[in-house]
Amino acid sequence: MNDFQTEAISQPKSVSLKQVIDIKNLRKCFGNQEVLKSVSIKLFNGENLVVLGKSGSGKSVLIKCIVGLLNADCGSINVLGENVNELNSLDLGELRKKVGFLFQSGALYDSMTVRQNLEFPLHRVRKELTQKEIEEKVKEALENVGLSDAINKMPSQLSGGMRKRISLARTIVVDPLIMLYDEPTTGLDPVTSDEISLLINTIQKKYKTSSIIITHDLTCAKETGDRVAMFVEGKFTRIGDFNEVFDTTDEQVKAFYDYNFIK
Repeated sequence: MNDFQTEAISQPKSVSLKQVIDIKNLRKCFGNQEVLKSVSIKLFNGENLVVLGKSGSGKSVLIKCIVGLLNADCGSINVLGENVNELNSLDLGELRKKVGFLFQSGALYDSMTVRQNLEFPLHRVRKELTQKEIEEKVKEALENVGLSDAINKMPSQLSGGMRKRISLARTIVVDPLIMLYDEPTTGLDPVTSDEISLLINTIQKKYKTSSIIITHDLTCAKETGDRVAMFVEGKFTRIGDFNEVFDTTDEQVKAFYDYNFIK
């Protein structure tokens, strides 16, 4: 397989070839440290794209650039037909309503119940909904993550895995077109990690989402990824399905696999 930077892009299998994200020659530096080195990648409609790489490699910087939380130094980011770099704050806010972002920490409001945590984004993003419709969407989202009984609990009463699932419910409750997952299984035990991976696949099918999943978890990558892109030292080096990516003599890719070995 050729270096991915050559634009010899392997196409996703069994998904639409319509592009929902198109990133070209993206570069981002922090001082003298070049974190993104002329990165190019596409996300296709209905696809789960996993971005694999070791911690601190710049994976999270990439998705923060996608939604304008960080400004790239050069290159282009096209999301749902919009050039992110050219949007004003109002239009960027409108675009973000179509993109669900699951933070690594979960980022629930500790002073709110689960119900209030889910209602909050609906009041901001889906202002056309009645209170009854909001209540129905909250219940549906909790059912989809298997936590209907937690609706009146406080985040402090939930386990780490439950908090992650509630965070996922809060993200999908506004019906995003694109999902961005930042290390969705970090800090979870293997059983709970498998549950989160299953939920990612369920959401893809039920909500017809297109997703970028940032992770260093090989099990999550293998279970969720239609395509896997290997991120090494600020650029993509290999892309394809899971087995294609790791069928290589590249010492850096092999070392990553061996360190994060899965059965």
